[in-house]
Amino acid sequence: MKAPARIRTIANSVLEKPGSVRHSLTVLGIAALATEVLLALADGAAAAAAGLALITAAALALVRYAAGGAAQDSGHRKPVRLLDSRAPALGGWQRIVAKTLADDDEAHVDTVMRPQLQRLFAARLAERHGVAMYRDPRRARALVGAELWPWIDPGAATAPQPTLPEPVLRALLDRLEAL
Repeated sequence: MKAPARIRTIANSVLEKPGSVRHSLTVLGIAALATEVLLALADGAAAAAAGLALITAAALALVRYAAGGAAQDSGHRKPVRLLDSRAPALGGWQRIVAKTLADDDEAHVDTVMRPQLQRLFAARLAERHGVAMYRDPRRARALVGAELWPWIDPGAATAPQPTLPEPVLRALLDRLEAL
């Protein structure tokens, strides 16, 4: 194959499917090769060797991350990606529940208790079922149950009632545990 035809083939493969793995690797390879040539021309063989070592280390780190990243962190990246944040902690949970059951303040239910329940359900659904509650509410509703879903529905502005009855809270926590 002649050089211009080969260059045309490489250019076509780069332009064919942007975003594909092959496209990304081709672009990265061309960038690395151009960097090496520029280093060799500008600063000589020593700079080119240092650049090659740096490019190799970066490539190995990227391959390790892409291929075996789950082995390093026991698969914790997927649930965190589904939540878009860290998994929620239960700090102050007893105080939150006690205040919710003691008060008839609807602001507390909508501003404290409901968001806390939503985060707990989102974490459980992501961790155990691989469902992103905020991105796929239909699947989340099917797993949680239609009778409890209105209490944690992220699409609804407020809870179905101004106060959270204790039987509903117990049912929500039992369902959370069962998930």
